[in-house]
Amino acid sequence: MNKKNPVIVMFLIIFTLLCKGEAPAPKVDLDNKGVGEIKSVALGQIDPALAKSGEALFTSKCIVCHQMGKRHIGPDLTGITKIRSPEWTMNMILNPEEMTKKDPVAIDLLKEYVTQMTFQNLTEAEARSILEYFREFDSRK
Repeated sequence: MNKKNPVIVMFLIIFTLLCKGEAPAPKVDLDNKGVGEIKSVALGQIDPALAKSGEALFTSKCIVCHQMGKRHIGPDLTGITKIRSPEWTMNMILNPEEMTKKDPVAIDLLKEYVTQMTFQNLTEAEARSILEYFREFDSRK
């Protein structure tokens, strides 16, 4: 007799439904600066060279978990500059473990995606270039 474990069957049903469903619209919070060393980021016009450097870093370090334009292992980052402060974004890039322990938005993201963002050992300048890539990408939308 071939009986399936009901717990496994229920898990597969829930997992399938979650994967097919659309994620709820993220809450906009531009006042939250996150947890970490980045307290203020001065933004001016988008720097194309810095954005290009940030895109290369994003492609080499982040694309495994983040896809622009679709949900993946981690959230879709399209529009991140419209819903998160630059400080929050850089703190998340530089300090993901502390952020997911202390920042309410990051805590919620960890609950939703169930995967801890990996520490990539980036410098502040590298994180700033990734932020510039996000700004340039979002300016196209």
